[in-house]
Amino acid sequence: MAKLILTHEVTGLGTPGDVVEVKDGYARNYLVPRGLATAWTKGAEKQVAAIRKARKAREISTLEDAAAVREALQARTFTITAKAGASGRLFGAVTTSDIAEAVSAGGGPSIDRRKVEIGQPIKAVGDYQVQVRLHADVSAQIDVRVVPEA
Repeated sequence: MAKLILTHEVTGLGTPGDVVEVKDGYARNYLVPRGLATAWTKGAEKQVAAIRKARKAREISTLEDAAAVREALQARTFTITAKAGASGRLFGAVTTSDIAEAVSAGGGPSIDRRKVEIGQPIKAVGDYQVQVRLHADVSAQIDVRVVPEA
């Protein structure tokens, strides 16, 4: 078992700053090469404190605030304009950062692109539902409409 410090949120494992123990292969082949975690050392405790402080400043602090943001997000449909062919197929795909920018541009709250989860890749024009994790216990299903560029 390898002891690691998460530097990014990993669904099902933890949030940035958490110290976790995972199997050696998972650490060596997935978490560390992708920059999602670093090896745990005694000197890394300062790094953990800095990561936690930065996360606390960014995240929604209370459950009530998260519920209010969820209601605001779910009440609207956010539109993303993308280059598409005649059949409605996109040149590329809609990314999590595209969705985060669309929410901010559409008058919604500023959300972190790493909190956006896309179930299936969005590669065609149409309406989609995307999940946004606002808090440990609160997530929102937002409606995203992808339209072709004129």
